[in-house]
Amino acid sequence: MQQQITVVNKQGQKLDGVLHDTGSTNIVVLCHAFRSTKEHFAMVKLAAALETEGITAFRFDFSLTEYTEDSYYSGNYDSEIEDLRAVVEYFSAVNRPVAAVLGHSKGANIVLEYASKYHDIGAVINVSGRYDPWHINLKTRNATSDDEVKDVKQLNSNIDEEWLTIDPKCKVLTVHGTADNDVALDEAYEIGKVAPNHQLQLVDGADHTYESRLDELAAAVVPFAKECCFPPLT
Repeated sequence: MQQQITVVNKQGQKLDGVLHDTGSTNIVVLCHAFRSTKEHFAMVKLAAALETEGITAFRFDFSLTEYTEDSYYSGNYDSEIEDLRAVVEYFSAVNRPVAAVLGHSKGANIVLEYASKYHDIGAVINVSGRYDPWHINLKTRNATSDDEVKDVKQLNSNIDEEWLTIDPKCKVLTVHGTADNDVALDEAYEIGKVAPNHQLQLVDGADHTYESRLDELAAAVVPFAKECCFPPLT
């Protein structure tokens, strides 16, 4: 069953979402990519695949509606992390704890940094997240003065420290396409070096959007999510 739900963040902004409700107590929250929405075919496919397996999923739109070229690198990370925080708190308040958060591309970086800031989820699913933006290139940032160079180098150092604050008990799954020309496969391996409790699933032949490999994407994600939502009895 699909249900339209609007979550309001701390700034009073509306986060419109769709809940694929199976009745499961634990849920998975899906975060879209840069310049994308909850209606991206990968988000819709994954939510439907999770729903088919009895897992409640929630896909939503971040509060930001206008993007600039600089947004990927320097802007909106904090606001989108707090958007996700509002969603997690919303479901927690109605006794629907978020067992895992999934993000695609920039959304993947949002969920990874969320896990480094807040330790209230048990699993992160990183779909084609980029490692490089965290190590911001001096040329990309147009840093020219000594102060600007110092700021960029300090940000790089802080980013490494943030990664190390992810709870070791928090499971991290990275899914990456072998034919991704937007985010190099090497970045998935770099994430694995710094994210604790990490596992990697490669999707053969998939590009950054997974348009021709949606079934394979779902097959990589769903078993992990199912284990997080319905952990085996010990």
